[in-house]
Amino acid sequence: DSRKRGGIMKQIVMLSGKGGTGKTSITASLARVATEPKVIVDADVDAANMAILLPGDDEQWRPFFAGTRAVIDYEACINCMTCVWECPFKAIRESKDFRPVVDEFDCEGCGVCGQVCPTNAFSFKPHQAGTWTVRDTKWGPLVHAALNVGEDNSGKLVAQVRQEGRAQAAKTGADYVLIDGPPGIGCPVHAALGGTDLVIAVTEPGVSAQHDLNRLLDLAGWFKIPAAIILNKADLDPKAAQNLLKTAEDKGAKVVAKIPFMPEVPMALSKGIPLIEVPGMQEILGNCWQEIKELV
Repeated sequence: DSRKRGGIMKQIVMLSGKGGTGKTSITASLARVATEPKVIVDADVDAANMAILLPGDDEQWRPFFAGTRAVIDYEACINCMTCVWECPFKAIRESKDFRPVVDEFDCEGCGVCGQVCPTNAFSFKPHQAGTWTVRDTKWGPLVHAALNVGEDNSGKLVAQVRQEGRAQAAKTGADYVLIDGPPGIGCPVHAALGGTDLVIAVTEPGVSAQHDLNRLLDLAGWFKIPAAIILNKADLDPKAAQNLLKTAEDKGAKVVAKIPFMPEVPMALSKGIPLIEVPGMQEILGNCWQEIKELV
């Protein structure tokens, strides 16, 4: 699955134990710094915003289907309300005109209604849970997606965009797939990091970050994937930063960058200005990318 035209394609996933550590802005900046052929994947489908930092032209948006939803054939329905009583998710309700009505937000497509209906009035249609597309950027193809409101199938959509990212890499002969993963350690994160070559944990000094980093590095270890660390806002709390560096050392995770806190960074990002355009960041992130390449 990692093969590409003419060599071996490497998949690098950027993760964080919690949101707000700077993971997406750093990933977008590394994509700009790296001169090698690459594909960028925004796997944070619940809150995808990589496209803000990597402008370009999107292809047609494709639908993403996950699961099914119940549909009632009212010509066959006898309004017995058995489905209303038996639905385990309370997704079928009696309407004002005394007919059963399916609430698509609550329906899980479990099929119980179809089993109990005496007239076989139920069928099940594929459910569109989101959309995805490929953007043509000057730094390489960007695969990104949008999960629909209220959906819980984000792990499957992450798998979809990662699959397309690998396909784009094979098509273009890219050396790297750079994946911006979701925060946390749940199902979407598992879908983002499975089968990758390197996990980069983006963290910042603090008690909460220390706890979250431990869990994330343990997860990478469980998947048997090498891990490295980018310490963002490294000088905000020297003692907390030292604790994080000790954690990295204990768990065998190399620190590939220590990024100082700069007030200019949030000001630039609020205006959509890339991180590498902040004075001093180009060199830091360039060195960081060289360290990452050596690890993979």
